[in-house]
Amino acid sequence: MVLTKRALADMILKYINRGIDLSSLVTWSEDMIKEADFENESFELIREILAHIGLADVREFGLTWEDCYEYLHRLGYTIKVELLEV
Repeated sequence: MVLTKRALADMILKYINRGIDLSSLVTWSEDMIKEADFENESFELIREILAHIGLADVREFGLTWEDCYEYLHRLGYTIKVELLEV
């Protein structure tokens, strides 16, 4: 499997939107580091972001909104937040 910037961004967005919990995101990140190939032109960026996410379950590191925003921005995306009434 080749992990792309888009696939990584989709997983971060899924986490932000509570589609997955932090534990699942960390596990996915660790699995991708071990098993996936990264798209060549973004190898270093993808590896760096995955490594940070992989440590997010350690109290000293965590994963903040700012972290997610920065990762998505570095992956080439901007975030637009909308408020929807439920």
